Amino acid sequence: MIKLKREGVILRPTPNKFECKSVFNPATIRSGKYVHMIYRAIDDTFLSCLGYAKFKGPLEIIERWKKPFLYPKYKYEKKGIEDPRIVKLGGIYYIVYIAHDGKNALLAYLYGEDLFKLKRGGIISPRLSYRKVAKLLKQTSAKDEYFMFEAFYRNYGGKDIMVWDKDGYFFPNKINGNYALVHRILPDIQIAYAKSLKDFQSREYWREYFKNLSEYILLEPEYGFEIRHIGGGAPPIKTGAGWLFIYHGTDEHNDGRNYQGGAALLDLDDPQRVIARLPYPLISPEEEYELTGHVNNVVFPSGTTVFGNRLYIYYGAADSHIAAASIDLDDLLKLMLKHKN
Repeated sequence: MIKLKREGVILRPTPNKFECKSVFNPATIRSGKYVHMIYRAIDDTFLSCLGYAKFKGPLEIIERWKKPFLYPKYKYEKKGIEDPRIVKLGGIYYIVYIAHDGKNALLAYLYGEDLFKLKRGGIISPRLSYRKVAKLLKQTSAKDEYFMFEAFYRNYGGKDIMVWDKDGYFFPNKINGNYALVHRILPDIQIAYAKSLKDFQSREYWREYFKNLSEYILLEPEYGFEIRHIGGGAPPIKTGAGWLFIYHGTDEHNDGRNYQGGAALLDLDDPQRVIARLPYPLISPEEEYELTGHVNNVVFPSGTTVFGNRLYIYYGAADSHIAAASIDLDDLLKLMLKHKN
């Protein structure tokens, strides 16, 4: 095992109303010597929006907006905009985020050539009820856990609640000419492919998808630290060894859940082929700012950058702060290749 270097908390809540309660779960993208960070911010009414900060190098903050980067606008996001992820694909920035209307949690996206003049692209989640999806899944070999979570959410939101879809982002390259959307419908991480982003807005596309769900599983829980469920973390990083895929895993005990960071290597041409996967967490809650906060025991990786040969992982710490950790990228890849599938 190799140990990450904890870089500590790099962003905290401020007196600004939109982020006075918590800041966490950041999206990051490098531009030259700078890092743009777009993060989830919560006000004292627990409404989420997105904030913005800029860093020189991986850690030196040089700019932070006193107003939101993006604020809820439409009915489907009236109760909050959450957990952004960002990639640049073909000269276009894409930010996928969770839109919450108070009942349903769906994925939506922003896009544009200018990071500061992005357009809303709308919802790209399956706008299908859990009840309808369960009927489709019963025609497949879907495992029992899908139906357990279906029952959980129907009990929470009623029979018409739509499938909760979270942890969404695009691969930074097209895969065989397709947009590749990583997303998470509990308990696994799935991937969806489409020639056009409009396909992701088609109910018929998603009906066919669920009829063949087993063909679109990217990762499923395998080890103890991720036994309840797993979800996407930061967008994949292309390396000579494969796509470096940082994700989160959640276990569960009677006294609560633990969110930890995991790592896998995926084939460059076929990301559903797992080359290697660490059988233990890459990063776990250890520091006080990770153990205690708005939600205890949370390390939630959602952004990365590489400077030199150093990988920086940015994460939400206890749903209260934004922290970072770093590791030598070559050392990490060598370690992972010792755990080939």
